Formats: sequence, structure tokens, C-alpha cells
Amino acid sequence: MLKTLHSKTNAPGRKWHLFDAQNQVLGRLATQITHLLLGKGRRDYSTHVDNGDHVVVVNARGIRLTGTNKIDQKMDFRHSGYPGGDTMTPYRTFLKEKPDRAVYLAVKGMLPKNKLRSRRLARLKIYKGDTHPHGVQFPGKVAVAS
Repeated sequence: MLKTLHSKTNAPGRKWHLFDAQNQVLGRLATQITHLLLGKGRRDYSTHVDNGDHVVVVNARGIRLTGTNKIDQKMDFRHSGYPGGDTMTPYRTFLKEKPDRAVYLAVKGMLPKNKLRSRRLARLKIYKGDTHPHGVQFPGKVAVAS
């Protein structure tokens, strides 16, 4: 008899992954992170269940963009909600001031736009430097995922 097994929402076994963003391309790194947050590599993957892993990104300050003029042409757009409240920041200054925000927005844009997105993004931890407070989750592990 064949049965379809559905995974539970709080299934045990969430893993922790560590990414070093030094000299990594923003979009390529964001796709790998998204894949892990969604849990697509797991056997019990299901679109309606949040069973992805935790991801820690260090050295977000070293992220880069490809293309000759993309760093000057690509803009970060924000709007305050008031008339004339739009703010456009070129990525050259955006990556200097808020590199962790750039990685966060890239991953957020790649996740499905549904009720599970905020839960998945809560498992993403991004740090500008090479230190992070999640050393307990990586006992004796020096190598980083790439």
C-alpha cells in the first residue's frame, strides 16, 4: 500500500550552514541561501511546510556585483509612503554602508511571496565582519559552505 507522507511543521533536524561572502557574487550567493532556507535539498521537502535550515553569512562587507557598470546603475529604492518620499541609492554606496541589508534584500526577493517568507527570513543571520555569536552551532567546524 502506497502512502504519501507529509512532513510536520516543526520537524527536528534543522541544520546550520555557514557562508563566507568574501569575494562572492551577490546573486549567486543569494540563490544558494534561498535553496537552503526553503529546504529544497531535503527528502521531506514540501512547498506548504517550513522545514528549511538555518543560514549564517559572515563577511558581507566583501560581497561583489558582476557587470561593468552594475555597481553604479543598480539602485536601492525605498519609499517613505509620503508624496515625494522616494530614495534611490546607488549600490556603490549601499554596499559600503549596509552590505548586510543588500544580502537580505537579495534573498528576500528570491523567496516565495507567501506567509512563510517571514519565518524563513528569521532563520537568516547576516554579519558584516567575520565574527558571529553562533559558535555553539558549529562546534569545531572551521570550513565554510560555498
